[in-house]
Amino acid sequence: MVRRLLLAGLAIAPVSIALHWLASIGATAEFVLSALALVPLAWLIGEATEHAADHTGPGIGGFLNATFGNAPELIIALIAIDRGLPEVVRGSLTGSVVGNLLLVLGFSLLAGGDGEVDGASTYLSFALIGIALAAFLIPAVPGWHGDPNRHSLAVASLPVAGGLLVLYVVVTWRSLRRHAELHAGEDDAISGWSFRLALVVLTAATAITALVAEILVGSLEEFAHRAGLTDFFVAAVIVAVVGNAAEHGGAVLVAKRGKIKLAAEIATSSAAQVAVFLIPAVALLSWAIDPLALSFRQVELGALAGALAVAGIALMGGRSSRLRGLALIAAYGGVIVLFLSAGDRFG
Repeated sequence: MVRRLLLAGLAIAPVSIALHWLASIGATAEFVLSALALVPLAWLIGEATEHAADHTGPGIGGFLNATFGNAPELIIALIAIDRGLPEVVRGSLTGSVVGNLLLVLGFSLLAGGDGEVDGASTYLSFALIGIALAAFLIPAVPGWHGDPNRHSLAVASLPVAGGLLVLYVVVTWRSLRRHAELHAGEDDAISGWSFRLALVVLTAATAITALVAEILVGSLEEFAHRAGLTDFFVAAVIVAVVGNAAEHGGAVLVAKRGKIKLAAEIATSSAAQVAVFLIPAVALLSWAIDPLALSFRQVELGALAGALAVAGIALMGGRSSRLRGLALIAAYGGVIVLFLSAGDRFG
């Protein structure tokens, strides 16, 4: 029954896209409709990832989901840069890392219950996030005084972005080789979609998700204004959650089916990919539009450090449980309160 509803819900995406371009239904209606459209799209990305993982193993499967799932976030960030909203960009990106570490991972553990996770891969992701967090301090600390968007900080962000991208390429290559070698020794019977079909569905679903996410972000400011929310909260929580819709749905669905290892890979690898790939990529690509300084606020970096510590403790020993999942979700609730009380940077 649920599967049929999700399949039928895939029709919402083309409807929302058509109404956006052909009719004027108002920002609130567009926000709600596009948000609903992301739910079945997230399910479809989760389905395709699970079938791809049958051919590649959980490690590479998690990497695939993180890669395709983060594509809308890159598009959202570049659109926000083009519209002159650097605070929205920075808030949505750090909020994405925090959301993956606490919300996505938390609901995955809650849905999956007791199980094992790949400790080596998980803590590699945590280490990458820690390195990125330390690197972000280089342009961030000077930005706590004066104009955080000044050109000198954008220039200081370039070596940070470049170094993190090199680190990402090296670590990802070694990690994928490790997972390929581990999976090579397995002789599981493969049923379901072919690897090519899974990749085609992943690509198509991600492209449509990006279009829908663009519509949703375009209506977020007015929707948030009517709700009495700050731009920072909208960016760090709402935009981040929307941008992570694929990871939310995909991770929880595979965890519910007992694939805890894959679910944890999706959440942690996605968080690491945002930190050491997506954020640096946005910083470099922004020079073609309007240079972005990685001058994150204290509240953003503090929340990121706290989320990293809580997630590390939750997965200590390479085990998962529903209680640990609840603890992560509760921690994210605390982050929401923190972001809500922080206000806008220039408010």
